[in-house]
Amino acid sequence: QVQLVESGGGLVQPGGSLRLSCAAPVSIFSVNDMGWYRQAPGKQREYVASITRRGRTNYADSVKGRFTISRDNAKNTVNLQMNSLKPEDTAVYYCNVQPPNWNYWGQGTQVTVSS
Repeated sequence: QVQLVESGGGLVQPGGSLRLSCAAPVSIFSVNDMGWYRQAPGKQREYVASITRRGRTNYADSVKGRFTISRDNAKNTVNLQMNSLKPEDTAVYYCNVQPPNWNYWGQGTQVTVSS
């Protein structure tokens, strides 16, 4: 099973910012659109944002205007800049290809938004 490795989570106050990063094997990154997903306690995992190989982006309505997804094709990483964070953004954040592949889920990174 191939895992993608997420990093950058933490505890932040409402209104704050965090930047998540995900490292993927070049064999996966170079041929796939990439996405970020999240799972809050007691809820199903949900789509957050995605980016095509050419850089076209798409966002869930709940994060549009606050989050920015990007990819570094030289480093095989996909990033998620999260601004104006809200308590409801608290979740474990995962990256995967888009659409997600069950075999690629990693450990995720915890984001907690709380005062």
